[in-house]
Amino acid sequence: MRKFKMPTAFTILFAIILVMTILTWVVPSGSYEYTADGQPIAGSYHRVDNQGQPITAVLTAPLEGLYEAIDIAAFILMVGGFLGVVAKTGALDAGIANIIRKLKGREKLLIPILMGAFALGGTTFGMAEETIAFYPLVLPIMVAAGYDALTGVAVILLGAGAGVIGSTVNPFATGIAAGFAGVSLGQGIGLRLVILFIMLALSIWFVMSYAQRVWNEPGKSLVADMRTENSAHFSALRQEEIHMTGIHKLALALFALTFLVMIYAVIPFQDMGLPLPALGWWFPELSALFLGASILLGLCCGLAEGEIVNSFVSGAAELLSVAFIIGVSRGITVIMSRGQITDTILNLGERALTGAGSAGFLALTYLLFLPLSFLIPSTSGLAALSMPIMAPLADFAGVGRALVITAFQSASGLVNLITPTSAVVMGALALGRVPFDRWLRFTWKLLLLLFAVLLALLMAGTLLQ
Repeated sequence: MRKFKMPTAFTILFAIILVMTILTWVVPSGSYEYTADGQPIAGSYHRVDNQGQPITAVLTAPLEGLYEAIDIAAFILMVGGFLGVVAKTGALDAGIANIIRKLKGREKLLIPILMGAFALGGTTFGMAEETIAFYPLVLPIMVAAGYDALTGVAVILLGAGAGVIGSTVNPFATGIAAGFAGVSLGQGIGLRLVILFIMLALSIWFVMSYAQRVWNEPGKSLVADMRTENSAHFSALRQEEIHMTGIHKLALALFALTFLVMIYAVIPFQDMGLPLPALGWWFPELSALFLGASILLGLCCGLAEGEIVNSFVSGAAELLSVAFIIGVSRGITVIMSRGQITDTILNLGERALTGAGSAGFLALTYLLFLPLSFLIPSTSGLAALSMPIMAPLADFAGVGRALVITAFQSASGLVNLITPTSAVVMGALALGRVPFDRWLRFTWKLLLLLFAVLLALLMAGTLLQ
């Protein structure tokens, strides 16, 4: 028998669109009255007459969803283009190589430093697929230093993963979720920063503890039976050293400056009671920022006009699937809104939440996102699918919408450390020659710890909101 293969996120989302189309003929239509800022008024739900959606809506709804979310899709493409121009300069590769070279002989320090660097990428631009390029660079160093391949994989995968769990301005998780929830990207950034530092600290401690055990007693490695084979394999992968140039330093400085401007531009200083001028930028302005930064960075780093354009287009093309998945996910909302069953589902949630309290609601939300993240490993797809429902439900429970976003990205980031439906996880393990069952044996204790800590932090967030 052929082994079962999990369908792609696109197939799953199209199946949900089909189910929702059928439900518009079954679920009673209804509507809430809404406040001026778009929040449903509790107790105002009432039935309305409406006809079910035609089956052709399965094909038209994703296109209409893309039209509705074109500002978010364009933003994603601009970020992709910017990352493409940065990649063309080779600055990120040179930066990591420079860190490795300077710490030669002190490889143990590479673990916290590299994990911190990858976490910074995860929290700012959702560094995931981009990490694949660094495995051939990091793995030979770790194995040669007396650690094992599993340590090398963990440094990159858990480092970037901790950053994604604690996403602050990650456009592919926090940004898209904020857009569909109708809140500023900067709302809730304080709690997300706390989560980032705690997740990273726990991950570094866990990896360093394991690495020290392996260094002291190689037989305790979870891939000890592959040690000789792996040593030979990764020794052959050693690449020529990449030296940091002035162009690389300039590119990294402009890269960091772009994200600092983005962070400043989205923080609602007035709501936080801080005497700083708030820019109040959103997707159009942020898209323009990344487009302008791409041109400036390319020109300053000496790229030819054709190189800037081609690298920008190539970078945007790599994220075209993300833009499409936003449209398909939004298509589900289109079907539900036209069939007027969204408010009916919200009404069911409102009645179910009666007496649950804010802490209970947020805990249930966090737990719900765990299996959903396994089913739909795409953070952008899950955000677009879930936020139009979960954000209004939070209003009924007295929970800030920013907290729901934090619960979503915490659960999604946690599951995406181990899910076999993630190309990033399986690709990393393949490059590190680490069997999937060994990765589970390595991470399960850390995952339980992170799960419990995240739940506690989310509960604390309901008390401090």
